[in-house]
Amino acid sequence: MTTPEVTWPRRSGPIVLRPPTSADLDQVLTWRNRPDVTRWLLRTQVDPERFRASWLASVDDPTDHAAVAVLDGAVVGTGTLSVSDAMGQSQGDVWRGAQGSLGYLVDPAYAGRGVATAIAGGLLEVAFAELGLHRVTAGCFAANTASWRVMEKVGMRREEHGVQDSWHDELGWVDGYTYGILAAEWRDRDR
Repeated sequence: MTTPEVTWPRRSGPIVLRPPTSADLDQVLTWRNRPDVTRWLLRTQVDPERFRASWLASVDDPTDHAAVAVLDGAVVGTGTLSVSDAMGQSQGDVWRGAQGSLGYLVDPAYAGRGVATAIAGGLLEVAFAELGLHRVTAGCFAANTASWRVMEKVGMRREEHGVQDSWHDELGWVDGYTYGILAAEWRDRDR
């Protein structure tokens, strides 16, 4: 959502992140349901109209900071930062809206060019510098090496290795990884 807390558009490495438009989503849908994209996704196929409606609704949702990644005028990826409550006891409310969940997806034509790393880094900057979140997590199938390498490149640490905790339509029960990073770690990453 474009709120006083978040400034869009924003540059992150070679890309510009900004809220999606219907035309942007038309570009995303040219590659979103391809098998080489869906191989590592939980939602393998999406209905184009429902996909478009959900993404456009995210623009007005204060807990959903969804963006498209634009490079030289082309939409080359998507990213999401969903804000939620952290675990917390009932006294006080510092834990409310203190945690984020990060996701990213890249057009295969642009894979290996740092686009996913730029998306993840840009959304972590939103999470910590603008939204003031305490912690952000992300997850992937353990065999999705490209995804967990992105998480490590942006400073996230592997917090969980779930043994056969994830169902994969092609591979059956597979391992999954969860990564996390704290605001203090994000601030200290370049020191």
